Amino acid sequence: MKLQPLGDRVVVRPTEEAEARTPSGLVIPDTAKEKPQIGEVIAIGPGARDDDGDRIPMDVSVGDKVLYSKFAGTEVKLDSDEYLVLSERDLLAVVN
Repeated sequence: MKLQPLGDRVVVRPTEEAEARTPSGLVIPDTAKEKPQIGEVIAIGPGARDDDGDRIPMDVSVGDKVLYSKFAGTEVKLDSDEYLVLSERDLLAVVN
């Protein structure tokens, strides 16, 4: 991975959704679809620091599937792959 997040940031690869169709069989174009909100954690930062300067451990680890806020993060395209760089506070849940 060429991206190494800093502080309490994580790099997430959004899941690719299969081609969406309506019940009648019409294909929904990509421009009309909502962005996915589930992705896989690819890299994590070392964690934020508390008031004493000690690192606060991250609640997620590489490989976890996570649910994140709809409009959170910064989109990054690297080698034709798309990633999101999110703060740990933008993560809502780990999906089991």
